[in-house]
Amino acid sequence: MSKLIAIIDDNDAVQDSLRDLVESAGFEVRCFGSAKSFLDSGTHREAAAFIIDIRMPTMSGLQLQARLKDEGCNAPVVVITAFDDVAARTQAMRQGAVEFLVKPFDHQLLLKTLRTNLGM
Repeated sequence: MSKLIAIIDDNDAVQDSLRDLVESAGFEVRCFGSAKSFLDSGTHREAAAFIIDIRMPTMSGLQLQARLKDEGCNAPVVVITAFDDVAARTQAMRQGAVEFLVKPFDHQLLLKTLRTNLGM
C-alpha cells in the first residue's frame, strides 16, 4: 500500500509544518499550493490519502474534494480549515471526508486519522 500523503494548502508555513509532522510518522509527503498544481501533477492517482485546505484561490478544497470523488478517487480525505463553518463541515462530510479539522488542530488526531483510515 502506498504511504504517500498529498497536502494541498496555499499557505507555505502550513505545508512545511504538516510535511514535517506527517513525515515524522513515516509517510512520504508531497505538498501543493493549489488544487490546479495538485491535479496537474497526477499525484491524485497514486496518493494513499489527502489533506486538503478549504479556502484556496481558484478552486476551493471542497471543489477539489468533489472533483476527486467524481473521478472515482476513494482515498481518504482530511479537510482542514481556519474557519469552522457548519455548512462547509456538512458538505465535506457528505462528500466523504474522514475528518474535518479546524486550525490549529491536534496533530496526534490527524496522525491517528491517517493511520486508522489507511489500516495501519
